[in-house]
Amino acid sequence: MNNEENYQEQHLKSSEFITDMVIGMSDGLTVPFALAAGLSGAVDSNAIVITAGIAEIVAGCIAMGLGGYLAGKTEQEHYESELKREYFEVDNYHQKEIDEVKEIFADYGIDEAGQTLIANQLAKDKDKWVDFMMKFELGLEKPHPKRARNSALTIGIAYFVGGLLPLTAYFFTDTPKEGLIVSAIITTVCLFVFGYFKSKVTGQPPIKGALKVTAIGLVAAAAAFGIAKLVG
Repeated sequence: MNNEENYQEQHLKSSEFITDMVIGMSDGLTVPFALAAGLSGAVDSNAIVITAGIAEIVAGCIAMGLGGYLAGKTEQEHYESELKREYFEVDNYHQKEIDEVKEIFADYGIDEAGQTLIANQLAKDKDKWVDFMMKFELGLEKPHPKRARNSALTIGIAYFVGGLLPLTAYFFTDTPKEGLIVSAIITTVCLFVFGYFKSKVTGQPPIKGALKVTAIGLVAAAAAFGIAKLVG
């Protein structure tokens, strides 16, 4: 049996969604936990920690979601601006654009005759020609029309879920110190699991990635707790 016939390529296709999920979840797990840890070293009431934590999560969701939306809109606007410029160059600097196509294929080892043939064939369809130049000259892919909205929702929801996890410990414990212990356990497990699957999906060593994500989150929380203790 031919192995090539049965081979199925495995590539990451939903990279934008995964990137937004990672941004929202990683910040959601670390920032509210660090805040709760810091407050646990300075106050004696779980209610204060919960109130401050919820306020931070809401503010974080809005800020992170808005940041994702603006980044998505900027990406779309940049693409549209470059697209217009590329159409202008194709219409007004035809031979220069032909030469640029030939240079691209020259970098791939195509000889002069092949470069000329491909460039001339490509130039017969202006839309496909421009699309080619956007991808291979400028390295730009056309953003999804709803990229900005989707990014805002994904980051915001991921931040909310991630932030709520460490805060839940303070709902069923009596003191901030008890809450911190339970919260640290919950957060450590969540960070490890999140880091493991994030690394697995992105093709990195899962255990190494999980330990890295966990370490970053715990260091941030420890720093916040230590500062609160010193100030208090």
